[in-house]
Amino acid sequence: MTVLLPFFNEVLQNLPWWNRDWKVDRVQPGRPAEAGDHRSDPAVRFTEVSIPGTVASGNGESLPFVAKVGFTGDRLIRFQAKIGDVVIGPAVAPAGRSEPHPFGRMLTGLMDLRGIPVREMARAARLSISTIHMLRHGHNPNHAFSHVIILIARCRPAQQPGVTSPRGERCLMRH
Repeated sequence: MTVLLPFFNEVLQNLPWWNRDWKVDRVQPGRPAEAGDHRSDPAVRFTEVSIPGTVASGNGESLPFVAKVGFTGDRLIRFQAKIGDVVIGPAVAPAGRSEPHPFGRMLTGLMDLRGIPVREMARAARLSISTIHMLRHGHNPNHAFSHVIILIARCRPAQQPGVTSPRGERCLMRH
């Protein structure tokens, strides 16, 4: 636990907007949560630890602090802190741009997992290729698009177009 105080303070002090008067002054033992199991691919398996504590300013003010640190093996893959009611996390987009919607990562993952090319997704969803690219990058996820696309992306490779799956889902993709 002695390494955590300097680690958290260094991470926060490196933020250009961070008020350097505030420092993590106390941490408690962390609560680990494993993701994946011992049989899963090491690239997928990781540990996330929630570490409660406090941050204090030079004038004696104090706020609750919780850090979530995710790592796989000895590699840090995620850092997020909550100080009071404010959540501090990593940004995907550069400064001045809005963050991409998480739907884009989900859609990309489903399409890649199912081996669905962008052109085929666009044809089946009756959307333009540029719209599919835009959605894959997390821009402007319209709920009407997302419902149709998730339905398409969830098809099993062996499922035939127009056939209802055991869970009641209709597959719209040609395989």
